[in-house]
Parts: sequence; structure tokens; C-alpha cells
Amino acid sequence: MPLDDLTAFHSGFAWGAATSAYQIEGAVAEDGRAPSIWDTFCKQPGTIAGGDTGDVACDHYRRWPDDVALMKALGLNAYRFSIAWPRVMPDGDSRVNPAGLAFYDQLVDALLEAGLAPHATLYHWDLPQALEDRGGWPARDTALRFAEYATVVADRLGDRVTNWATLNEPYCSAWLGHLQGVMAPGRTDLTAAVRASHHLLLAHGLGVEALRSTASGARVGIVNILTQSEPASDRPEDIAAARRDDGHNNRWWLDPIHGRGYPADMVEVYGTEPPIEAGDLQKIAAPLDWLGVNYYKRSVTVDDPQGPAPFARPVTPPGTPRTGMDWEVHPDRLEHLLVRVTEDYAPRSVLVTENGSAFPDRVAPDGSVHDVERIAFLESHLAACARAARRGVPLDGYFAWSLLDNFEWAYGYSQRFGIVHVDYETQTRTVKDSGHRYAEIIRAHGRTTQHAASVAFPAPREENLYSEERRIN
Repeated sequence: MPLDDLTAFHSGFAWGAATSAYQIEGAVAEDGRAPSIWDTFCKQPGTIAGGDTGDVACDHYRRWPDDVALMKALGLNAYRFSIAWPRVMPDGDSRVNPAGLAFYDQLVDALLEAGLAPHATLYHWDLPQALEDRGGWPARDTALRFAEYATVVADRLGDRVTNWATLNEPYCSAWLGHLQGVMAPGRTDLTAAVRASHHLLLAHGLGVEALRSTASGARVGIVNILTQSEPASDRPEDIAAARRDDGHNNRWWLDPIHGRGYPADMVEVYGTEPPIEAGDLQKIAAPLDWLGVNYYKRSVTVDDPQGPAPFARPVTPPGTPRTGMDWEVHPDRLEHLLVRVTEDYAPRSVLVTENGSAFPDRVAPDGSVHDVERIAFLESHLAACARAARRGVPLDGYFAWSLLDNFEWAYGYSQRFGIVHVDYETQTRTVKDSGHRYAEIIRAHGRTTQHAASVAFPAPREENLYSEERRIN
């Protein structure tokens, strides 16, 4: 990809990488951290490929100085990470764990010292198990507890952290965790899932309020995983299925946060009303400073009247490149999605908060890691972002998923998304060819970054260590 293709990115563009706490930290029972729903879910037989858990993961809890050094060496100027609620408030409320806050305190300081802007996500799926035991996200109280948690974290870190995300991918927490049961907490109850979706969005709104009232100058957003929904054929039934799929994946999450309430067509599809109380929709629609877009693949569907809501079954058309997750590679759909979101919702700022690919790594005899497919994915999707920016999308940053190979939820350690390879036996980090290529791109275009060429890659350590009536749209 010609590097000139990226001249659409402005000088303050955030060149980053992203991770999440449960996927990399490990140390799940250390320094006062209590179990999360993912700790519990991983212990249920058959839930995770290979019986894997996040108990150790990338051992980032101990190795964070090495990982910050890697980010600096790559030339990143931003790092998106999540804060583990059960590490900061082990019971989900009231009791604050000083050691948990101290961990993120030192991480933020190190990031700033290394020239990286911290982008903190308050919730990336690791609900304290204590709150799940009291009803979890289907219970309204969980949203109230989230506001308390947000206040605690912002009070400690808000003097140095400017960029905040309330939630990561509430779609996954609600639909995958409470409808399909393939993610924690593993429920398969549509009513519970709809209730969870509302309380997640209410938590987002309350979190926005808490962050802004506690951290002066906070720039607050939410991160949604979005997709381009398309019918598998020109049959009217498949076209209608794609519309439902779009409602399920995109509009259910984007409409409320932009003041439109829940889409009426989807409430009809689900057959159950979200448990809206007075004032909820106004809180959910608190104005955002930025909108986070996670994009991995498009969604092609056929009508499936006998299946679960939204009665649209995904299919994979033949003849397109696929990742190791069997996901289609369609960078042009990222461009279309960013333009659609901008035209439909007019966000002030857009960040591509996750974009990446899982491919098998080829480790050479000399230890280098060759991942030509991931390089092609990275280049083509950055080019799609640049085209979107030229079309008027207020794009202010891109975060590669992921900095490190890590615990990939139900896939365990079987899928690798990192631009840095992790040997899970030794915890050795090795920058892959894709990481070197990303550093080269940043060096050419990241005018406010620490240039990768001026920093040596650190040697690994040897030891193991988001009207009160629903609006109709």
C-alpha cells in the first residue's frame, strides 16, 4: 500500500493498539482481585476451547513495564486498555481495593512518560461475580453500581486520563452473554438479554455523568462493535432479514445513545420491551465526545424464521478471503460503515477502537514471526479508513487489535490477533512482521509520535511473571 494513501490522517491522529484486562493481565487472584463472570465461565466444562482460562494470559499484571516499552518502540502514541472492575472494587460496590487502583495508577504514569495517551475503557465484560450473583446486567442495580465504580476510577486517574470509554461492545455482553450463551455469563434468555441491553446502556449514560462530574476535561465515548449487514440474495425475505440483522447489531445500540430511543421494529422482533424508567432515555443519550467503532467483518444473512431473534442466519459467501476465525476480509465495508455512521448519527469524532485479524503465525528458526496476511489486512483497512476520512468522516484515531496475542474468549489461546507474538510458555514477546510494518507506517505518517526508528525494541525478560416513551424511528 503506498504510504501516501494515508495523508488524509491529520497530525494529531491517534496511532494505537488495544487490549483488555481479562485477556492479558492474568493474576486473577492476586492483590485483592476477586472473581469476575469470566473466571466463573471459564471453569464451566466445554465453554472455552482447550479448557483455557485467563488465569495467567499474558502475565501483563507483572510484565507491564516491558509491554509499555514495546509500545514506545513501535512508535504508538496511544494505548487503549480496560480497567478490571473486580480488581478495583472486588465486591462490585462499596469496598475499594487500593492495590487494584495502584496498578492502573502506575500504568497510566508509565504510558504518559513513554509518550502514549491512555485511552481507558471502564468495562470490557469482566463483571464482578458478586454482582452477577445479585442479578447481573438484567438487574437495574448493576447500572447504579457501575456509576459508583466509574466515579472511583475517575477520581483516581482523571487528572491524567482524558479519553474514556464507558463500555466495550455491549452487543456482546447482552446478546452473546445472555441470548446465545457463548460468552459469560452464559445465559440463553431473550427477556434477560433485552433487560441486560437496557441496563448496559443505562450504565453507559450514568457513567458519562460520573466521569464528567469527577474528571475535569474528560472526553467520553462508548465502543460498539458494528457491521455492514447485507442480504445473501435479492429475495424479499433475505432483504428483510438483513434489516433485522442491522437492527440487532447496529441500530439497537446506536439509536438510543443518539437520542432516538430503541428502534420500534426491533422491539417488535424481540417481543419484549426494554425496562425503561423515567429519565433513562435522556441519560443514555448524553452527548458524546467521540464514538468508538470496532470492525472485523461484514454480516451476510438469510431469513431464518425458525431460528433465534433476530431470525437472520449468517452465511459466508464463497470466494472471499477469510481469517483464521473464518471471518471474511472486507476492508471496503469498513469505509462504508464509517461513512454510514457519520451520515446517520453525525458524531463529533470517530475512533476505530478495534480492527484486526487472526491468522496462524509462522515462527522462523531465528525466532522472527512472519504474518503476511495480517500485514495485508492492516494495510487494506488503514487505506479504507483514509478513504472514509476523505469522504468527511471525523476520524481521529486507529487502534490495532491487538497489541499482544492473548486469551481470545471462547476460543481460548487458539486464535492469535497480536502484532506482537506471545509464547505462552515463556511469556516471551516478539514483534511480528505486522508490528514492524505498523511501526513503519507510523514512522512515515505519525507526525506527533515517537518514531519507531529511534528506539530499540526491548529484550524480553527471562523470568515468568454505555420523551420517556420509546421513539419510533
